Amino acid sequence: MTLKPTPADKFTFGLWTVGWQARDPFGDATRDPLDPVRTVNELAERGAYGVTFHDDDLIPFGSDDGSRRTHIDRFKKALADTGMKVPMATTNLFTHPVFKDGAFTSNDKDIRRYAIRKVMTNIELAVELGATTYVCWGGREGAESDGAKDAYVALDRFREAFNTLGEFVTDNGYDIKFAIEPKPNEPRGDIFLPTIGHALAFINSLDRPELVGLNPEVGHEQMAGLNFVHGIAQALWHKKLFHIDLNGQHGPKFDQDLVFGHGDLKSAFFLVDLLERYNYSGPKHFDYKPARTENDKGVWESASANMRT
Repeated sequence: MTLKPTPADKFTFGLWTVGWQARDPFGDATRDPLDPVRTVNELAERGAYGVTFHDDDLIPFGSDDGSRRTHIDRFKKALADTGMKVPMATTNLFTHPVFKDGAFTSNDKDIRRYAIRKVMTNIELAVELGATTYVCWGGREGAESDGAKDAYVALDRFREAFNTLGEFVTDNGYDIKFAIEPKPNEPRGDIFLPTIGHALAFINSLDRPELVGLNPEVGHEQMAGLNFVHGIAQALWHKKLFHIDLNGQHGPKFDQDLVFGHGDLKSAFFLVDLLERYNYSGPKHFDYKPARTENDKGVWESASANMRT
């Protein structure tokens, strides 16, 4: 039996996934950059439902207003031509050196304010493109030494950021909710809100907890040695599974971002079973990286492999 993906399956991919140039801490890029317009077209041909993006994936950091609008309009045309959707967006608060000590939890107040403004700007674009979920991954929100950042104060700063953003979307009447993406470590030695349980507890402290849920990722929970299926069950039980990142991982090691199921196939089976039985209706979002050894053809074959799983 041949299973052919269709948009009804709601399979989505981040621009940064197939667009990863295969640069890692020990080696330079092995692939050329991908035009977001080509990404939309290639994924649409393979039966995907939509694409997601960080602000800097679509609009190069530092672009002026005219250039920014050109990038947006090209992207919107590709979406219109293919029928592809943008159900989720997020902000890059980790690449630029200004975020070396964090964004929402930086020890520098000016950087914290800049991070919130950067998110607000991209929320406006996300709403324009039809997104209803806004993911927040705090990749730099942590420390390598417990003496470098007060963890208690950091949680206050995290809460301030989410409360501010909650008021922003409410005041503007935006139909969008936030989804926290937990991760225990990498790139920081330790990251705040490291697991599903930590994030669920944090959400209860917010002024508008109804606006904030979770975007758990397979590899992130497994990096912490946890059972991802159990974590998703708890998120569903709390009605906080706003989005999900699917990929593969070989147990507690660095974040591998393998093709979904290429690491722990049994867990992937029970995860899909859980999502189906409890009527998860959101996108099945693949946050993976094509192997560094893949050529251009292999990138798109790996995208299809995620959907086949």
